[in-house]
Amino acid sequence: MSRRPLLVTALLAVMGIALFGIPSMSGATFTSVSANGASSVSAATDWTAPTVTVQSPGTSVKGTVTVVADASDARSGVANVVVQYLAPGGSAWVTICTDTTSPYSCSWNTTAGADGSYDLRAVATDNAGYVTTSDPVSTTVANNLLVVLGDPGDVVKGSVALTASLYNSGALPYTVRIEYAVTGTSTWKTLCTVLTAPYTCTWSTTASGFTQGESYDLRAVATTGLVVSTTSAVVSDVMIDNVAPSVTMTDPGTPLRGTATFAATATDADSGVVQVQLQYQRSGTSTWTTFCTPTVDPYSCRYDTAKLSDGTYAFRATATDAIGNVATSASVTGRVVDNTVASVSVEDPGAYLSGSVTVTATASSTAGIASVRIDRAPAGTTTWTALCTDTTAPYACSWDTTTVADGSYDLRAVMTDSLGRTTTSTTLGARRVDNSPLQAYDVQAVNGGATAGKLDAGDVLRFTFTDQVSPGSISAGWTGSSLPVVVRLRDALLVGSSGNNDTVDVLRSANGTALPLGSVNLKQSFVKNNKQAQFNATMVASTTTVNGTTATVVTITVGTIASGGSLRTAGAASTMVWTPTATVTDLNGRPCSTAPTSERGALDKEF
Repeated sequence: MSRRPLLVTALLAVMGIALFGIPSMSGATFTSVSANGASSVSAATDWTAPTVTVQSPGTSVKGTVTVVADASDARSGVANVVVQYLAPGGSAWVTICTDTTSPYSCSWNTTAGADGSYDLRAVATDNAGYVTTSDPVSTTVANNLLVVLGDPGDVVKGSVALTASLYNSGALPYTVRIEYAVTGTSTWKTLCTVLTAPYTCTWSTTASGFTQGESYDLRAVATTGLVVSTTSAVVSDVMIDNVAPSVTMTDPGTPLRGTATFAATATDADSGVVQVQLQYQRSGTSTWTTFCTPTVDPYSCRYDTAKLSDGTYAFRATATDAIGNVATSASVTGRVVDNTVASVSVEDPGAYLSGSVTVTATASSTAGIASVRIDRAPAGTTTWTALCTDTTAPYACSWDTTTVADGSYDLRAVMTDSLGRTTTSTTLGARRVDNSPLQAYDVQAVNGGATAGKLDAGDVLRFTFTDQVSPGSISAGWTGSSLPVVVRLRDALLVGSSGNNDTVDVLRSANGTALPLGSVNLKQSFVKNNKQAQFNATMVASTTTVNGTTATVVTITVGTIASGGSLRTAGAASTMVWTPTATVTDLNGRPCSTAPTSERGALDKEF
């Protein structure tokens, strides 16, 4: 019997694993081989990373403590577990020990470092080379008299409970004074004085002397008698926000048929808008129903009105900012939903189109649908050209956009019912066809720093194009070799946006002109409101293969912080969006498309 079918089957199996089952980063070694003459197929015994957690040693520790990690790997087994700590204000994880046998534990001499708040984590490596890092746990090291002020959060409103904790205070009586100062100043004022534990007081952020939208630093000072004993670390950049957002519902028009666009505008000058709820209310009722909740600007969605009973409706929008202030727009009333006779709408294929694009339409008719034709026209004209006519749902066309000139186009759908009557959809305007040879392909961020989800030294940002670019079009005279640059991180409010839309761009020098790599919307919050931070960095260019074509990758490696600060750790995974510029050109001098591209791959916390 020939062994060739077996070899082909094995190859297909390994290819399937390679395409769908391998983790993104691996040091797995091949441990079994089947051979057929000059051909061989190798398969690893373990494609699964280990699991690992670190146990909390307690809310506060001193002296020498044992830190325990739990790790397992059902396939190849755990090779070792590294236990690490991140010191207060630290930028790099420090290894306490490496243990190769279960139970995995370390003796941590806490007296070797400063008192304060520490993070602990464990890094497990299995025998196939896969690595997993645990979520961190926090503890307070207190070997001496220590006062710690609890962090009330980045943004506060109303009455805020502030609590200070005192460690190793002994038998002496202490008084704790909580103080505040406008961020960036050193004029400390007393907020409250607490004579006995628990050291808690209430901060009324609406009281006279506090400014809405202003940021304040907080600290706690412990005294015994008339002597100042110790001062806590400063909790910095706490913004007061008692003001609700501004929100306006956009008129969706009337009558409404098929799938329609609903939108609102919302702004918030302080903590930023985090979500907008779009709602409807049928006339004669008192119930408002949320039908979509966009979280990024523009706050809009497409909604199939056929899901609603025909009738008259009111629409409104409710905006919520980062601290929970809520505002509701005025209602847009008297809008008629009518899908009884016929409705047709063309779905949005995207703001930028290239290559082959599927354009779809939805339609309904009580008389039955004979066909749906989808048309295109240069934007703002009535020169309609049919893309296709479809007689069965789902109604769709494949549009080869390379057959038309780059530019802006309108789309519509025309339904013909079984009686020959036609209904034309609302025009979907200004979809841009852009088949430039050079385009943005992907943007990726890699955590190489101390804290996952926080921009810091060691993190990496990669821009991938669809073709080779001229390095000199990014920075004059650049050849692609290592070049010092500056990474600028700006809060969404500083770039005219709101909510979780912090942006990154690259400067040639501190406070200099931005390089034409464009900007990246991180779709999360990495810096506090109205703040920015700049990092020293290096930029290099290399090549990769994109869809069979040699393409350029620009890699930015983040270094030390150069100015600013007020950094946040992203609270959720997100998909970044990179908007390039036409200043970057390919090797033939052709400009890059300005079409944005979204980060490819699984959701993550970026840096």
